[in-house]
Amino acid sequence: MQNVTVVYEAMNAMVNFETMKSQQVIVTGGAGYIGSHTVVELVGAGFEPIIVDNFSNSHPRVLDGLERILNRKIQLFDVDCCDESALNGVFESCLKRGNITGVIHFAAFKAVGESTAEPLKYFSNNIGSTAALLATMHRHGVGSFVFSSSCTVYGQPEQIPVDETAPFLPAESPYGYTKQACERLISDAHSAHAELNVTLLRYFNPIGAHPSGDIGELPLGHPNNLIPFLTQATAGLRDPLTVFGNDYPTPDGTCVRDYIHVIDLARAHVAALNWLKDQNHACEALNLGTGNGSSVLQVIEAFESANGISVPHTIGPRRPGDVTAIFADAKKAKDLLGWECEHSLQEALKDSWNWQKKLEQTS
Repeated sequence: MQNVTVVYEAMNAMVNFETMKSQQVIVTGGAGYIGSHTVVELVGAGFEPIIVDNFSNSHPRVLDGLERILNRKIQLFDVDCCDESALNGVFESCLKRGNITGVIHFAAFKAVGESTAEPLKYFSNNIGSTAALLATMHRHGVGSFVFSSSCTVYGQPEQIPVDETAPFLPAESPYGYTKQACERLISDAHSAHAELNVTLLRYFNPIGAHPSGDIGELPLGHPNNLIPFLTQATAGLRDPLTVFGNDYPTPDGTCVRDYIHVIDLARAHVAALNWLKDQNHACEALNLGTGNGSSVLQVIEAFESANGISVPHTIGPRRPGDVTAIFADAKKAKDLLGWECEHSLQEALKDSWNWQKKLEQTS
């Protein structure tokens, strides 16, 4: 196991170091897009995040951005989450320093299009890492587990907005199937192990960036999500954005999604972790979204309005694996966690463009 332990520097004045040591939170994929924003929110809430990431789907420069925002370094273990032996070493190292409050599991491949081309890669990594992590948690008696799931578990829902009682319909992509399979795996582990408390957080479509512009979505290679391709196309770094299909049964013919600011999403993970502290053998699935759907063309228009710049785009054929429309009923998250979205679509798109401009300045 390659163990990269980062030495602690000055802490934020508002955070007590000894308290944080007893509230360590293992964050797999913590150098990724959602993971890095959650690390920021965890520190702000008094937790001590421990990043586990092998940078297979992230970039080490994210750590520099975190350090600028937090004015300190975060401990990192360079580990493949499919490697149970390496994970065991991570847990042993953390337990020597204090308690492990819980685990937030982000580490997964997540591109719908790529998963249709490379399904074995997705099955092996996404399901395998979850199984290894659950086994390691059980071995060390760590009971609180926040799982990064997705609205793709619903397939093409029969009605929208979709709530957590909606059945799992056939997945539209191998990626969606891995999230369904992981949820089943976690649910079965919960049934078998009395100490395991779980929240299954079903994301809708995360966008945006930290308002500082120091961290944001940084896809490796060709972007698979709408917003990074949109910002790169607008910056002239790529060909015009391709809108995949304009013949769907939606008001303007383009796919409809529920776009949630990544900071709102990150704060939901902290709320879920706090909620789990007081539970006794709980397992709850929660939608995380705004409750509003926006089409691809509406997002383009909102981006142009928020930033005063035109988005070059063309219409192309449909993309395999895309559902027509989906947006959330997020009432359960509000009732259970006291959480709801605070940021608008325009704010998220403004932060995304600010992140893109800062990337160009520092590259």
